[in-house]
Amino acid sequence: MAISAARGKLIAVIGDEDTCVGFVLGGVGELNKTKQSNYMVVDKNSSIGEIEETFRSFLRREDIGIVLINQNVAEMIRHVIDAHDLPIPAVLEIPSKDAPYDPSKDSILRRAKGMFSSEDFR
Repeated sequence: MAISAARGKLIAVIGDEDTCVGFVLGGVGELNKTKQSNYMVVDKNSSIGEIEETFRSFLRREDIGIVLINQNVAEMIRHVIDAHDLPIPAVLEIPSKDAPYDPSKDSILRRAKGMFSSEDFR
C-alpha cells in the first residue's frame, strides 16, 4: 500500500548549493500549484528554524514522497527528523561534498538496526 501511495510523487531536497543544483539539473526541481519549490538550499545564512519549517512543510505536502537531506543539515534538526515515523514521505540522509557520510548518525539505519538482531543474519 505504501508503494502505491508513493507513485507519482516528487523528491524534495534540503542541502547545500551543490547538492540542490545537482538534483535540479537532474530534473528533480518542481513548483507546485502554489509556486512552492521542492528544494531548499542551505547556506551559512540559513537559520535552524527556517530549515525545520521547510522540512515540516515537505512532510505535510501530499505531492512529496521522498525527502533527501544532507546529513550535516539533518544533524541541525535531528529532533525533528527523529520524530517523523511515517513511511511516506521517506527521509533519506545523503552525504555532501563537504561532509562525509556517517552511518552511525543516519536515522533510517538506526531504526533498521533496532528491528534486527545479529542472530537474524546468521
